[in-house]
Amino acid sequence: MNEDPIGKVCVGAIAGAFGVRGDVRLKSFCAQPEAIGDYAPLTDEAGREFGVKITRQVKGGFAARLTGVATREQAEALRGVRLYAPRWKLPSLPTDEFYHADLVGLPVYDGGGVRLGKVRAVHDFGAGDMLEIVSPEFRQPVMLPFTRAAVPIVDLAAHRIVADPPPGVFPGDDDDEDDGPGPGEDAGA
Repeated sequence: MNEDPIGKVCVGAIAGAFGVRGDVRLKSFCAQPEAIGDYAPLTDEAGREFGVKITRQVKGGFAARLTGVATREQAEALRGVRLYAPRWKLPSLPTDEFYHADLVGLPVYDGGGVRLGKVRAVHDFGAGDMLEIVSPEFRQPVMLPFTRAAVPIVDLAAHRIVADPPPGVFPGDDDDEDDGPGPGEDAGA
């Protein structure tokens, strides 16, 4: 079997029942939403497998039939269940694009090799992706813009991210650089 070491990627979630015959309301997290059925069978966190047949588009997603789900009650019981596809089934991405699942868990280092933390999640609050970085040294997570300027290197093969964060993003960052004279030093000479 072609199992990728990275594992599975969340491609959708069940939002509840649709109708009275066991169809579910399915939210797709795929770039091409209708492609979610192409990755079937999908599995949930417990390892249950579901064949997926999209029956029609509905507001906020699709109405779909899942194998083994025959009643409205069964469909409603699946509300909130996240569905996963094997990583190897997903299309390859250009070198400068990444699946969120590939980034979560990666350690983050600064340009000097100092470990800053690790990626706990990737969020999009409307202005672009943000990496949520955690460390035992932080009281709360740090949100780092996932831009080429702030994150110049993502090396999946080496299992690491190198960040060049703007000043003040990480706790303990000094906003004032050591550009001027120190105490007791003469500015002009």
